[in-house]
Amino acid sequence: MTKKLYKEIFPYSEIPKIAFNNVQIPMDLPKEIWITDTTFRDGQQSMSSFTVEQIVRLYEYLHELDNGSGVIRQSEFFLYSDKDRKAVEECMKKGFEFPEITSWIRATKNDLQLVKNMGIKETGLLMSCSDYHIFDKLGSNREDVMRSYLDIAEDALSNGIKPRCHLEDITRADFFGFVIPLVTELMKLSQKYGIQVKVRACDTLGLGVPYNGVELPRSVPAIINGLRTHGGVPSEAIEWHGHNDFYSVVTNTTTSWLYGGSGANCALLGIGERTGNCPLEAMVFEYGQITGTTKNMNLKVITDIAEYFQKEMNYEIPQRTPFVGSEFNVTRAGIHADGILKNEEIYNAFDTEKILNRPSIVAVNEYSGMAGIAAWVNGYFKLKDDAKIDKRDPRIVPIKKWVDEQYESGRTTVIRNEELKELADQYLFNIEESK
Repeated sequence: MTKKLYKEIFPYSEIPKIAFNNVQIPMDLPKEIWITDTTFRDGQQSMSSFTVEQIVRLYEYLHELDNGSGVIRQSEFFLYSDKDRKAVEECMKKGFEFPEITSWIRATKNDLQLVKNMGIKETGLLMSCSDYHIFDKLGSNREDVMRSYLDIAEDALSNGIKPRCHLEDITRADFFGFVIPLVTELMKLSQKYGIQVKVRACDTLGLGVPYNGVELPRSVPAIINGLRTHGGVPSEAIEWHGHNDFYSVVTNTTTSWLYGGSGANCALLGIGERTGNCPLEAMVFEYGQITGTTKNMNLKVITDIAEYFQKEMNYEIPQRTPFVGSEFNVTRAGIHADGILKNEEIYNAFDTEKILNRPSIVAVNEYSGMAGIAAWVNGYFKLKDDAKIDKRDPRIVPIKKWVDEQYESGRTTVIRNEELKELADQYLFNIEESK
């Protein structure tokens, strides 16, 4: 048959198009939603290879973040190298219920043998489903590819292994010509073996869009709804895996929840191919906003994870990255600092200190004024209630004078915390006088 490449939507020499059909699909949030992790699979492919020790520590962090809630349900691992298998063995020794250890393999019998050898109960199976992949990457055709996918899925099922079928490049695939026929056959295998086959919808190039009334194959609502209504896949067996090529990964992933998929596949800090995967920490916050609870997850561990990536793995987190960047809750504008002095809630969206162990901080520069310096002191030294310093406190004046002189002399950078601490010790807390 002729390849279906949707060139009217993906002309390649131009920006991709969004085609609207104005078909409105109702939201249908599942009774239960959760997060799965791909840090050690897709995420690791974007960085220097993790050591066994790093994998184990990050797996422990995921467990600590989940804190027995079951929200962070699974984590997937490679099995190809001795190091990969050693890391899985060490993580298995922990005996954690959450996140459950699963694997990822290509849809081949040799790879499936690795899963059998490790005694893993669920594995991802790569099933590329767009004609870009079927014809051009695999050099095959739809019939032969589908047959091979179904054969390996049945092989897994016959060995008591739950297949999680990764429908690669689903946002460029012929949904009703290939995806639904494949998924329909996979659901028949589920019934035959009494084991629920899972379907992971993989937005490999981040081309999915969250808007209602968009045509397939780019519509996230239509994909999730179609898998359920036309493919017969239950919500708990549907998982979304997105990339951030068009800045839509968090919105698309959340949309997959809202339209009936239970699983959201993510990576810590959003690491992954090209622009990365969906940040796991972002979906923890999305989960809390949608459900109204974070259960007993320990969100302070998110800060520990960010620090570990920076200190132990030499990973540079952009300073303004939400929740994990060093300046995500740092205020610079003087008028904002004045607002924070009066009520932190004015310019801080939530209690970052209580939830993430990250107190709201004001950066001091030439625009900060007395209010900015007072706000920095209160934030840095965690002063509360009657102990807080007011912007009219005369002890702030010499600090403000010193800051002004710095910028009058040509300084262009913010005042470092160490410099301000020394000034605060001298003028506010009289450390020198008490010696």
